[in-house]
Amino acid sequence: MRVIDKALEGVIGVTALHLCFGYAAVVSDKPGEYDFLTELAGCSVQQISIEAAQPKLDLSVLREFTDKTIILGVLDLGDTAVETPGKIAETVRDALRYIPSDRLQLAPDCGMKYLPRETAFGMLKAMTSAAAMVRDSLGLN
Repeated sequence: MRVIDKALEGVIGVTALHLCFGYAAVVSDKPGEYDFLTELAGCSVQQISIEAAQPKLDLSVLREFTDKTIILGVLDLGDTAVETPGKIAETVRDALRYIPSDRLQLAPDCGMKYLPRETAFGMLKAMTSAAAMVRDSLGLN
């Protein structure tokens, strides 16, 4: 991905690339895999933000990112039902099969601005509870 490397030439600090395939409230049909995703493993960006929940991304692709921090979308914003911390924790544990915990950060998929405030808050609360559950199970707290 020469264009990314060129854009980051001379940049000081942590660099991140966010991949967005449309807000869930607007785009409901997302692919279950992104053909170009593994190509990003070789670029100079340090962190890659990936929507994974709504498209039900096959998380085995994360094994390709041996030196990148992954900011993983774990909240499906295409559904206004607040997911349980347990369900979100399952996704996190699946991701940890392919990437170590020190290189994994959790985030919602794109489009939280379209949700009612109460729903968005409930989802974020569930995500943080899931993170605590996984940290506890790994002995990281």
